[in-house]
Amino acid sequence: MVAGRVVRFDSARGYGFIAPDGGGEDVFLHVNDMLIPESYVRSGLAVEFEIEDGDRGLKASAVRLPLGPDGNPVAPPPPLPLTRSHALAPNSLAPKAEGDDSLCDVLAADEFLHEVTEALLTAAPSLTGEQILQVRRGMLQFGKKHGWAES
Repeated sequence: MVAGRVVRFDSARGYGFIAPDGGGEDVFLHVNDMLIPESYVRSGLAVEFEIEDGDRGLKASAVRLPLGPDGNPVAPPPPLPLTRSHALAPNSLAPKAEGDDSLCDVLAADEFLHEVTEALLTAAPSLTGEQILQVRRGMLQFGKKHGWAES
């Protein structure tokens, strides 16, 4: 196991980077390789992890909270609150200003559906109206599940 700290993490994209305590290059972190809830992950969080060679460089796996002196994981930090401000600049993994622990923009259901519809029309203009409605319903459920859309 290697100890390190999360440098940045984009919960909307499901990835970020960890800086090993011993120095060296940052290690790629993917949400699927975490053994802790995603809501705990933020810049500065101390973690332990394995390092693997990934397709594009070093990759973290089995990411977990460090063990305390009693051999049990340290008490996890409280989950971050959801707010209407962006955690990261658009299309970037650059963190926001120091001390801003927000996650992502939470939209009202109608705003969320509007954004999804616009994205679908731009990305796949040949979709039928019925296909768009089906995708919108599924995306709204997905957005609510992840806290991106309000109920």
